[in-house]
Amino acid sequence: MPDTAETTYQLSRGVTLAVALALGLMLERLRPHARLRPAWRANLGLWAVDGITMALICGACGWVVAAWASRRGWGLLPFAGAQTWFASLAGVAALDAVSYFWHRANHQIALLWRFHRVHHADSSFHVTTALRFHPGELILALPVRLAAIVVLGVPPEGVLLFEISFGVANLLVHGNFDLPRRFEPFVRRILVTPTLHRAHHAADWNLLDTNFGTVFSIWDCLGRTFCASDSGRVVTTGLPGRSQSEAPTLAESLLMPFSGDRSGLGR
Repeated sequence: MPDTAETTYQLSRGVTLAVALALGLMLERLRPHARLRPAWRANLGLWAVDGITMALICGACGWVVAAWASRRGWGLLPFAGAQTWFASLAGVAALDAVSYFWHRANHQIALLWRFHRVHHADSSFHVTTALRFHPGELILALPVRLAAIVVLGVPPEGVLLFEISFGVANLLVHGNFDLPRRFEPFVRRILVTPTLHRAHHAADWNLLDTNFGTVFSIWDCLGRTFCASDSGRVVTTGLPGRSQSEAPTLAESLLMPFSGDRSGLGR
């Protein structure tokens, strides 16, 4: 693949996510759900570590793998004779479904949860919480994502469309803002909203194991993990069993999967 294509791919992702981050921060000022003290330093620190780690390990590997499989005609969508535009749209939905099931696995498999709980350890549900992932979690997810791209046969254009859609949704659903109440019930029938995902970040196992979706809410409905929620619901967010009111520092977050900190490990 030409270097210019990779550059365009990376630039498109970067610019779109920067705009989404700015939009999320603006909405938090215009329609705040609650007064918070975001863990700016730790969240942005993890984001920087993740960015460096994935750039060294993967870079634009989703696009590269998709282009490689596409040239060979591999995958279910090419086998079914799907046109590029349809395969791209179908790929977005299918990869979001894969993400839903992988997210559920992160809550149910002890090893994966050790890494994923770093994301939930932020007691302030804020747009920067979307940036708060342990690099180990991203590395563990990489083979699953690449395998899904090949098996499904998602074209490179579909991978870019998915990563932009998923990245924008991930930032906005973590936002400390509310949609207008009259629109919320209609929007959440199709898309995940901040109120739905806020329930997923509750410091309560009964809510924590619901609303795993990121883009489309239909996967939770089909998987029977959907939990209706609205902006009037009071949700205490954070990691169950964690007594500290503030999120772990950057160093604590990086060490959390390997340390003796057992918060959030018992159910």
